Amino acid sequence: MTPKPISELSDDEARAELERLAKEIAYHDRLYHTEDAPEILDGDYDKLRRRNEAIESQFPTLVRADSPSRKIGGAVSARFKKVEHSIPMLSLSNAFSGNDVLEFDNRIRRFLGLESGKKIHLVAEPKIDGLSATLRYERGQFALGATRGDGTVGEEVTQNLRTISDIPNALPPDAGSILEIRGEVYMAKSDFHALNARQKTSKQKQFSNPRNAAAGSLRQLNPDITAKRPLRFFAYNAGEQSSPISDTQWGFLQTLKRWGFQVNPLTRRCTSIEEILSAYNEIGAKRSELDYEIDGVVYKVDNLDYQNRLGTVSRAPRWAVAHKFPAEQADTVLDKINIQVGRTGALTPVAHLRPVSVGGVLVSRATLHNEDEIERLGVMPGDTVRIQRAGDVIPQVVQRVSAGCGKAFEFPTHCPVCRSAAVREPDKAVRRCTGGFNCPAQTVERLKHFISRDAFDIEGLGATHIKDFYADGIINKPTDIFNLKNQRKALLCRDGWGEQSTSKLLQNIEERRRISLDRFIYALGIPSVGRVTAKLLAKHLGCFAMLREIAPAAIDTNATSHQQLLSIDGLGPVVTKDIADFFSNEKNQELLDDLNTILEIQDFSAPDFNGGPIYGKIIVFTGTLEKMSRNEAKARAEEFGARVTGSISKKTDFVVAGSKSGTKVEKAAALGVKILNEKEWLSILDI
Repeated sequence: MTPKPISELSDDEARAELERLAKEIAYHDRLYHTEDAPEILDGDYDKLRRRNEAIESQFPTLVRADSPSRKIGGAVSARFKKVEHSIPMLSLSNAFSGNDVLEFDNRIRRFLGLESGKKIHLVAEPKIDGLSATLRYERGQFALGATRGDGTVGEEVTQNLRTISDIPNALPPDAGSILEIRGEVYMAKSDFHALNARQKTSKQKQFSNPRNAAAGSLRQLNPDITAKRPLRFFAYNAGEQSSPISDTQWGFLQTLKRWGFQVNPLTRRCTSIEEILSAYNEIGAKRSELDYEIDGVVYKVDNLDYQNRLGTVSRAPRWAVAHKFPAEQADTVLDKINIQVGRTGALTPVAHLRPVSVGGVLVSRATLHNEDEIERLGVMPGDTVRIQRAGDVIPQVVQRVSAGCGKAFEFPTHCPVCRSAAVREPDKAVRRCTGGFNCPAQTVERLKHFISRDAFDIEGLGATHIKDFYADGIINKPTDIFNLKNQRKALLCRDGWGEQSTSKLLQNIEERRRISLDRFIYALGIPSVGRVTAKLLAKHLGCFAMLREIAPAAIDTNATSHQQLLSIDGLGPVVTKDIADFFSNEKNQELLDDLNTILEIQDFSAPDFNGGPIYGKIIVFTGTLEKMSRNEAKARAEEFGARVTGSISKKTDFVVAGSKSGTKVEKAAALGVKILNEKEWLSILDI
């Protein structure tokens, strides 16, 4: 369905769409960053984010607390020790055209107050499609390594990173007492194909693409397994430093090369937009020849002083942007269309294709999203279709090239698995099976979700085990997982299950009987409730008993409970209805009763927060500042937790006044609002 133009959205429509986008983007963030199993193209993901940002720009008062524009990466798995990054590992803003790159240059100039003729040197480097990691060196020795995680907290994988030959164990004395090197762990295409060949020979799981292979290899609990995987590392940035290595990005990279790090050989220093775009085109032309996956070119301001002044906005630095490549395409024949049934009952059409190489990857399946998309494209079996691939995930059909001799596909009105009615609600694009837990497909997917990384995360119990155990009648519902100790003999009779592996699994299950409220809520697989919404519910309701009391009663839209859920910032009417429907369902209530008797569901515990001197303050800037531009000053204030507004009222805490301040200073004085000059303002920030 074509989205409604943003200029035509009402406030209620914008609010509902922001809610939908927050939920959908959070879902795909989890798949990509935490489960290493993305299911949409990078280009489609970027469209979701651009739509979200455009609506927020048009409706700034509707920006949600769980807005994707405020988030980085995905959640940290409970399997690994958590590492809090001393300096956040941020994501990057995207550019999709030369005009976007020009606007990036203009934004830098406006922010720093630079003249149009002033040259800004930039460093261009290929954007590696791998897994971000940080390496911490203390007194020249590699001391700690971690994944990016959610940008603030990552997973400690030091021993795994030590197995990568591209990473030096020691640095020379001029590295300083503390130095963090950041970069990308990746797997070469040739190594990826060789690994999959070995996996196939030994009848082990094969990886879908090099990025997933790299992520899965690095995030092993046993470093010996990682050591057997051919991982590599490109260094590209710094985190915490006890002393600066260079005053430019280019100089920093040259030093890293001298110390033994691998820096991408296609990286270059550019002095103009024309050079930048030339580098983009040249790197893009070599893309298919490279032995590693790239999906764009990253541009970084070369001057590190400029980088520090530019700082960050939301989840990304102002001094860098990723210029993405367009999706790769190919034509092939659509042999047939099958229907997959997901955890929430959604019926998704999947195109089965004659295998075709797209950007060096053999593709045989592509998503068709929903029945509206099939109708819009006008595709049917036998047609020649155009598919596109971006980000090495399941491609999508984008166009019908020519007609075949097949018949039009009839979208089923009943579930192909359990034969229950498949219903499409008004104004919804998805048709869903109504079978619930009576539908084997939904049950298996819900059980997989229940033990996923952001939920119970039971080591040794994966999606394949769930599918096999369900097929054999060992596990039919979530409570059966915690009663597997009564199925010990049945487990021991299975191929590959010995005394040691069975005992270890049962031990791991016992250790997961205690779970935080937010992870438990997420594990239930409530439609519309992702990781962020689960945390919101846990935070505002506090305990499982309160959730059981309020959620079922919210089925009545006139009830106080319904209003209590709606009042939670980030929960709209759609999510509230899904929560109420789930908790008021009789079968779900029985399941919750059973789980409550065998689990210890912990109450929510809010983290402590010590605000700084301007945290929570309302600040107005007026006039011209000498040490920084107004934009830079506003950004600094927001980084310290202040709220910056453009108008003065009795609620304003203080006004920062530069030269040529005008009438705002007079109004502040009349209202008794404290007025600071630039020196006093910088003093508060200890600058």
